[in-house]
Amino acid sequence: MTFTRCKPIAGWKKQPNGDTQAKKSKEKRSKTSDSLNFSKVIKMCDEAATQQLIYYFNRGHSYSVIVDMMATLHGVRISLRSLKNKLKEAGLSRRKGYSSRNIVRSAIRLELRGPGQLFGYRTMWQVLKQKYQLTVKREDVMVLLRELNPVGCERRSRKRFVRRTYHSMGPNYLWHADGYDKLKPFGLAISGCIDGFSRKVLWLVCGPTNNNPSVIAVNYLSCVRSLGLVPMRLRTDCGTENGTMAAIQCTLRHQHTDHFSGTYSHMYGTSTSNQRIESWWSILRKSISQFWMELFADLRDSGHFSGSHEDQCVLRYCFNEVIQRDLDECVELWNTHRIRPSRTASCPGRVPNELFHLPHRFGSRDCGFGVDMNELDVFPEANPALTPCGDVNIQEYLDYVMEHFQLQQPGNWESASELYLQLKEIGQLWTQVWPKEILQHLHSELLFYMAQDRGQQCWVQLQCVVQSKCGQSFFKPEENT
Repeated sequence: MTFTRCKPIAGWKKQPNGDTQAKKSKEKRSKTSDSLNFSKVIKMCDEAATQQLIYYFNRGHSYSVIVDMMATLHGVRISLRSLKNKLKEAGLSRRKGYSSRNIVRSAIRLELRGPGQLFGYRTMWQVLKQKYQLTVKREDVMVLLRELNPVGCERRSRKRFVRRTYHSMGPNYLWHADGYDKLKPFGLAISGCIDGFSRKVLWLVCGPTNNNPSVIAVNYLSCVRSLGLVPMRLRTDCGTENGTMAAIQCTLRHQHTDHFSGTYSHMYGTSTSNQRIESWWSILRKSISQFWMELFADLRDSGHFSGSHEDQCVLRYCFNEVIQRDLDECVELWNTHRIRPSRTASCPGRVPNELFHLPHRFGSRDCGFGVDMNELDVFPEANPALTPCGDVNIQEYLDYVMEHFQLQQPGNWESASELYLQLKEIGQLWTQVWPKEILQHLHSELLFYMAQDRGQQCWVQLQCVVQSKCGQSFFKPEENT
């Protein structure tokens, strides 16, 4: 077969070669640049999606759940085969490449030094997977835990309790909020909230108080802001600390037209009837709080904690951040562990995060209502000005001591205990030298001159005050720190 060249159409004028070539070259460069930019975007999105897949895999979700979560929460559709290939490229597998038994034993021993001594073998197995990135059989963890902590295993096997039947339509149908007061004798208060259907812990915050309505309202608004929705109903006890949160809940639901809109969206009740959060407090005690209660009780029995306001402030200053990290880790473990089905409960048994984010897999629906973020900025009363220590003056003093003596913030319960004893010793040196009224006057004078940045005049004035009031000489900074 032969081809013949067509004749040009009459009246058609060919453009100059230079202009045509420049135009084509410009279009080619533009297309090439767009293609490179698009490929970079695709590569970045693919890397972000792969990291999300690895995150869900390390949290113990099944393959089908990971596929569903990527489509539902991130808008990324991926096949089961592609998911397995991505995980294989990342070197991840559930039944291959088990970690060394010695490494697992060392990790368990490290956990048993702290609150991990209260964990059962299922929780410990999950900790090893998520916190230490170890691949291990649950049966092996059970054997090692019996070997390394026989007393704890025997103690847990004796405790049993009966749960009552609970009914819920779906996630965000009913939130249960309450306060935990077991650590209050030591100056620490915990506020928490849990979703009734999925048993997902929505917030768990440790601070100087859980009786301030503004503090509870801030926790509630932070959770609503992060989720982008408001629950259908909210249940609390009759404490005055829940008044502001109840008013905000009813305000955000007043424009809705369902049966529980407006004032019906909040429900007061007795603490014993608020069973979802009350039952979870027992789980918290067996997981973490029992360890802290015994640690603080040892400090009290050894004479290092008297229960005074000053001792509580110092203890909060040293332990608050450490306890909060333990609480965050406890929440993460709980929200990603598997709840076994119960014959006495109408809610399905599964992983709380799966029940909360994927209710369609369990024949349910999300009962929450979307909320405009601008509506959350109209509550000025939900802005408490609280220091971690709980007292502004003591907070300033402790910050000054930390900087003056070059002390480091604690990273675990052991370093926090050492810091607490050091701060107590420094404070006792001051109280043993001068009476209380002298110290109060010195504190006010010190703050006055420090605010004006008159350091040398500060020490001279303090020298005069001490000599005039108690006849003692005040040390100079260069002589004694």
